[in-house]
Amino acid sequence: MVSAHVESNEPAAPLGDGGLVRLRLDISYDGTDFSGWARQTDLRTVCGEIEDKLGTVLRQPVTLTVAGRTDAGVHASGQVAHVDVPAGSLPDDPSRLVRRLARFLPTDVRVKAVSVVPPEFDARFSAMRRYYQYRVSNAMFGVEPLRARDTVSYPKPLDLDAMQVASARLLGLHDFAAFCKRRDGATTVRELQRFDWAQDGTVFTAFVNADAFCWSMVRSLVGAVLSVGEGRRTADWVAGLLAETSRSSSILVAPAHGLSLVRVDYPPYSELAARNAVTRDTRELPSSGGCCGG
Repeated sequence: MVSAHVESNEPAAPLGDGGLVRLRLDISYDGTDFSGWARQTDLRTVCGEIEDKLGTVLRQPVTLTVAGRTDAGVHASGQVAHVDVPAGSLPDDPSRLVRRLARFLPTDVRVKAVSVVPPEFDARFSAMRRYYQYRVSNAMFGVEPLRARDTVSYPKPLDLDAMQVASARLLGLHDFAAFCKRRDGATTVRELQRFDWAQDGTVFTAFVNADAFCWSMVRSLVGAVLSVGEGRRTADWVAGLLAETSRSSSILVAPAHGLSLVRVDYPPYSELAARNAVTRDTRELPSSGGCCGG
């Protein structure tokens, strides 16, 4: 999830002022054949595809800022990005860009909506919470072919109640260092707002919401709780991981293709600036003195 692509967070000039207009893009993609979101040299990425095609439509280079940079193989039905473009390059109705992009983009990525937003809107820093889902099937035959690209085969007996208990032990504001890949200067303190499971036959779906996630956090959370579901670990073991100050080698990270970003919440426009300021502040546990150089 570390991007080699520089994201701009400078505000756009007001519409009609001869400057830039800030657009919000609502995006879906099947991550199977992408090397993640972030543009990378000589690799096919979601950001690279959209920037190239939008740049073609607008006849100039563009730079996207995204709500959450997903890893290779991870999907999205509710991804959000923003982009600043010259007012003169836009059609009278910016939503017409949806139809234009549909002609240029490959079938595994779609821009579903385009709207003008205030200069203070920031797809990354304005976000209040992000919603992920993770799908696992424990059917002995594997996964239904029509869902094979977004559901992980895990052909072992799973105890749903044990998984619910273990997941609940992780809720709240904690240092999730044990669940995160290290990034220099990045905090691993997060507020996990929802983590529970639903079962439909042999398919188990995890619902994971937080203000933000650090690198590989969701897949590590799922992997840890799956080990409880199959009886190899206990809920106490999962809770004990919160006391660790570095990534735990005992956690099996769940495969990428079971994970989807399904929604991102933002505050009312009048509260965007305040939200941006809060998000940019370093997250710290109460009376903790911070963590991980954050």
